[in-house]
Amino acid sequence: MNRSRKSALLLIVLAVALPAVIVLSVGTGPVSIAPLDILYILFDRLGITDSQVSDQTRLIVESIRMPRTLMGAMIGSSLAIAGAAMQGLFRNPLADPSIIGVSSGAALGAGIGIVLGGALFAGFSSSLLMDYSVSLLAFAGGVLTTWIVYKMGTTNNGTSVATMLLAGVAISALAGAGMGILNYIADDATLRSLTFWQMGSIGGANWNSVLLCFTLLGPVIFMLCRYGQVLNAMLLGESEARHLGIDVQKTKLKLILVTAMAVGVSVSVAGIIGFVGLVVPHLIRLMVGPDHRTLLPASAMLGGILLLAADMIARVAVAPAELPIGIVTALMGAPFFMSLLWQQRKRIA
Repeated sequence: MNRSRKSALLLIVLAVALPAVIVLSVGTGPVSIAPLDILYILFDRLGITDSQVSDQTRLIVESIRMPRTLMGAMIGSSLAIAGAAMQGLFRNPLADPSIIGVSSGAALGAGIGIVLGGALFAGFSSSLLMDYSVSLLAFAGGVLTTWIVYKMGTTNNGTSVATMLLAGVAISALAGAGMGILNYIADDATLRSLTFWQMGSIGGANWNSVLLCFTLLGPVIFMLCRYGQVLNAMLLGESEARHLGIDVQKTKLKLILVTAMAVGVSVSVAGIIGFVGLVVPHLIRLMVGPDHRTLLPASAMLGGILLLAADMIARVAVAPAELPIGIVTALMGAPFFMSLLWQQRKRIA
């Protein structure tokens, strides 16, 4: 089978698998719900049929499981496609969406919201502002980090990718020190909240957070999917891309800002979830090669599937308790990452 047919087949399989995994995720948990009941509830909401599902099942599906599943799928898709874009931009298959320090900056902003949010927003009467203070500060931290790193890496001669990478390392170290200070000054209850937030979770999803994710992350995924041909040209080198008529400087800026949006929003609503943006693009490359026209949309779909699979494991592994999803993705992703390094070592040797 040639590569184009293999790519088309993969996209079809993922397009079918993602809705199936969404239904499976909605039905998985301490209370198991049959896929047909989920479909009946959905059809009932659409006015297609009149379901005979119990009120308790309907409440679990509509108020708990469905928001959690949709938000998880959107976050997984965003992190994975952002990882594929960063790997293409930096021409480094080991790059990660947090490589320029966005995750660290967002984590520091969220930490400030958790530990100091009561004092910072004490003078505001808006309950909405108080409810979303952690998410707002996390997003602000991610955006500020991106701006600092971009400014440090940009001169009159253009943007230096190497300088941005080094600036991202420095910003991550600085944000880590800030998180250490927050851990030191936090009381016991706040420290527990901060610790669990750093492990990542989509258990707090509601329809407001789902709307936020679809409003901000949906356009990001759509926009990145359109950069396949451009990233293919960037793989040849910046000078070659310029000869092909691509505005390299403008492309870098757009990709960095869009990636910052994807990571910042994801971290702000779900905490730190690692390895999705690193592992998923690699899996797609192993299957169909490095063509970004396939790699980007396939990564988005597989990222949603992978994160939902991790969330299902998190729900049932220690039931009735729940594992933080960041632990599950790390346990799934770290061995894969180590195997990549081992294979690379063998090639060099």
